[in-house]
Amino acid sequence: ALEGKGNETIARILSEEKILNPIAYWKSKGINRGGKKVPKEPWKWNQNTVADILKKQEYCGDVVNFKTYSKSFKNKTRLDNPRENWVIFKNVHEPIIDRDVFEQVQKLITSTKRRKPTNGEKNMFSDILFCGDCGKKLWYHTNTINKEIHFFSCSNYKKDTRGTCTTRHYIRADAVEEVVKLELRKLASFLKDDEDTFIDLLTEKSNRDVFFETQRLQRVIRRATERCETISNLHEKLYEDNACGKVSDDWYMEQAHRYEIERMELKAKIAAAQEELKRQEAMQVGRDHFVSAIRKFLEMQTLTPVLLRELIDHIDVYETEGVGKHRTQRIVIHYRFIDTFALPEDRAAETYVADTRQGVAVEYLPTPVPAQAPAPLPA
Repeated sequence: ALEGKGNETIARILSEEKILNPIAYWKSKGINRGGKKVPKEPWKWNQNTVADILKKQEYCGDVVNFKTYSKSFKNKTRLDNPRENWVIFKNVHEPIIDRDVFEQVQKLITSTKRRKPTNGEKNMFSDILFCGDCGKKLWYHTNTINKEIHFFSCSNYKKDTRGTCTTRHYIRADAVEEVVKLELRKLASFLKDDEDTFIDLLTEKSNRDVFFETQRLQRVIRRATERCETISNLHEKLYEDNACGKVSDDWYMEQAHRYEIERMELKAKIAAAQEELKRQEAMQVGRDHFVSAIRKFLEMQTLTPVLLRELIDHIDVYETEGVGKHRTQRIVIHYRFIDTFALPEDRAAETYVADTRQGVAVEYLPTPVPAQAPAPLPA
């Protein structure tokens, strides 16, 4: 899945390689599953089985309780329990899947509707490239005249769809790959030549980014929590006024409904901020993972789909600027755990230039958008 293959493709590969499906595997180990018969074709896999396996958090070493429930002891039917009602105990037994890999796959399978590509093998940059202006995904295409040319363009481009993006954000697939490999080679070279400085820059950046974002999220949670308490008090007073006849039933119902809607919105806001806080905490400890992945690229000197997703969260592609041989296109690489990372000027000078057609060249500038100074924190 981390290589970009969908459930149906994975099921087909497992069938072709004659890997026993779960029921046949249990039988081969002498494990009986009540009500389940051994299939006539023990190597036939179903895409739904693959989907279930990919979502099993237990493979990370966790125990997950209360995933289902029954309405009463008389009704034996098991119903799916909402995720917020699960009880999860982490690191209880030996994992067979690395947690970081599991989380990458969860992000991949929940954010993308998988479909079989009509123009051959799915490109490894699919689901990673985004429009730098509207934020929508870039879709993968093959040139209708020259089948050797593969490219990405904004899915929200208004001339191709009913979208709102005014420009196409066209970029060749081979150009994206060369730009990313060039940037990774720069990082690997920097790490190899001056590891101490590389680590110091990485630490300084990640600590600074996490600090300001953590402060902001904590303010969001604090204000939303305070407002929730205020709403509870107002609701209680409104109930008392209604019971005493000070306000009508209609007015009470209208105001109570408004308070309930606001309370639910605040709860969702708090939950989202808390989830983002966890991600910020993970970024602090993820620095070592990033360095390890860079070392891996240094050893391999090639880019695979798995390594790509291990290193990069997403890439923003902006519209080209200029004309003729002076065209430029900005590409912003957002790395996992550390977001954007600016190399020292002496190491960031080299850029990738491609001749898209005769008389037209594009220089790709993998530079982040100039950051605004963070707002001062309240005393």
